[in-house]
Amino acid sequence: MSGFEQLFPGGLPKLVMFDLDGTLIDSVPDLAAAVDHMLLEMGRQPAGVAAVREWVGNGVQVLVRRALAGSIEHAGVDDDEAARGLELFMQAYADNHELTVVYPGVRDTLKWLHKQGVEMALITNKPERFVAPLLDQMKIGRYFRWIIGGDTLPQKKPDPAALLFVMQMANVAPAQALFVGDSRSDVLASRAAGVQCVALSYGYNHGRPISEESPALVIDDLRALLPGCLDSATELMSDDQSPPDRDSIVVAPGKLWMKVIKALARWRWRA
Repeated sequence: MSGFEQLFPGGLPKLVMFDLDGTLIDSVPDLAAAVDHMLLEMGRQPAGVAAVREWVGNGVQVLVRRALAGSIEHAGVDDDEAARGLELFMQAYADNHELTVVYPGVRDTLKWLHKQGVEMALITNKPERFVAPLLDQMKIGRYFRWIIGGDTLPQKKPDPAALLFVMQMANVAPAQALFVGDSRSDVLASRAAGVQCVALSYGYNHGRPISEESPALVIDDLRALLPGCLDSATELMSDDQSPPDRDSIVVAPGKLWMKVIKALARWRWRA
């Protein structure tokens, strides 16, 4: 039985919201390169991919502090040092996405959901400025009607604000929505929003099995959500095809229509 058949008997969710890093893409090699550049510029030893893989998931500010501390615990890091480190990291990461890859099954699943008319959103703690270009480079950007970055709203996951905001925009109740992620922050945000959470076993969860967080379902491949599971994947698009032409909108609270107009203008080149 597929994941959707287990969680939504007799139907499909109206809205599926996705995390990005560790869920749809493996971005750790590029993040680690930026972290190591920052550390070397500050006269420190590089951290390496394995350490960064355990530190990601709570936004770049926390990642930088963890790198400076050399540990997931970072309370003792000086604020001025963290600000300098963040500046160096952002500069290094801005144009460095060559090592980032889309996980197997992601494009297949997004295309299947699009064909079924299911609305999709992306909710990530990655800074907004990096998200849309990266999604388009990975050829998955146009599947998402809403994109919420880590600085789009005042709150980041595990706060449920972004999930609640997207559901309000989509006019979808929590019982009709699903969140797909890979970390404790994703599970906690989903739980606080009253939304079922599917977690990927291969993602970033600070070195801990995601099953410890008791999501509704743990899967090893995103295609396990689909009726027929992995058997359907061969009938869907291959990884080198472009997704359908569809605009994305990045939104934040406040003067909503002005935000929408600005977002449409910012991404008009996608059309």
